[in-house]
Amino acid sequence: MPYFVYKITPPFKQLERIDSFPNFKEASAFAKTVRTGMAKTDNYAVKVIFAENELEAEDLLTQVREPEPMTGEDY
Repeated sequence: MPYFVYKITPPFKQLERIDSFPNFKEASAFAKTVRTGMAKTDNYAVKVIFAENELEAEDLLTQVREPEPMTGEDY
C-alpha cells in the first residue's frame, strides 16, 4: 500500500493530493521538504497517510478522531 501526501486547507478540510510514494521514508522526506518551503502566511497543513488507495486516504483524513482517555500514568 502506498503513502499519500496531502495538503489540507481549513476550514472545511479541503484535500489536495500532492504525491504518493511506495514507502514511508520517501513520503516523510517529501512532506518535510514541502513544509520547509511554506511561508508563514500559508494556511494549510501537509500530512502523510498510509492507505490502500486515494479514496481510503481521503476518508481517513476527514474522519473525526476522538481523543484517547487519559490514564493515571499520563498525569
